[in-house]
Amino acid sequence: MTDPTTPQPRTRVAIVTGASRGIGRDTAERLAADGFAVVVNYAGNEAEADKTVGAITEAGGRAVAHRADVAEETEIATLFDTAEQTFGGVDVVVHAAGVMTLAPLVDTDLDALDRMHRTNIRGTFVVDQQAARRLRPGGAIINFSSSVLALALPGYTGYAATKGAVEAMTLILARELRGRDITVNAVAPGPTATALFLDGKDEETIARMAAQPPLERLGTPSDIAGVVSFLAGPAGRWVNGQVVRANGGIA
Repeated sequence: MTDPTTPQPRTRVAIVTGASRGIGRDTAERLAADGFAVVVNYAGNEAEADKTVGAITEAGGRAVAHRADVAEETEIATLFDTAEQTFGGVDVVVHAAGVMTLAPLVDTDLDALDRMHRTNIRGTFVVDQQAARRLRPGGAIINFSSSVLALALPGYTGYAATKGAVEAMTLILARELRGRDITVNAVAPGPTATALFLDGKDEETIARMAAQPPLERLGTPSDIAGVVSFLAGPAGRWVNGQVVRANGGIA
């Protein structure tokens, strides 16, 4: 029987953006399995976000869904308010939301570039700003970059440029939070079998990219979620201001 006078361990709380599908969904479910209460952020697909919450609660975890545009400061502030009011605070923020449009630089539609800039750069800035203000000591901020930065793949100019900005923010913020006991890192997946990656690619292209890593397969969302789990947990506390290239050795 638990002694009522003994302090009980505080539930750790995670916000995961872009958690209605893909890597974000697997990450939310993995952190819930690790014991986190999870706020599932989504941009527009409420039904898919509810599926993420349902999967977590059916497995015995705690989760709520909250819609917010990552690039809107007031909406992200409300997202953090929800986490604090529902679960008591915020310890980990995983910023997995992102958009990608592929085209050579010469053919890139500038409206598409602006959309990537708004979601991938401004969104990261806004989410990280709230996280830096509101995370509890012992917390972690985990952004998402991409291994296309190292691969320099034609057609990825605009997208890779936004992820270069994410890496710059990550490394600098880690140093700006000196003395706060908060780590800041980025995960840079290689080709991963998500809708974001698979959409618009033919089978030959997918097979060619799957064969490139020494492990000779595409990554899976659960592969990436495992890296996030490490960075969010006690074993990852000495990793700070780093970009972890989770790509099976492709670069």
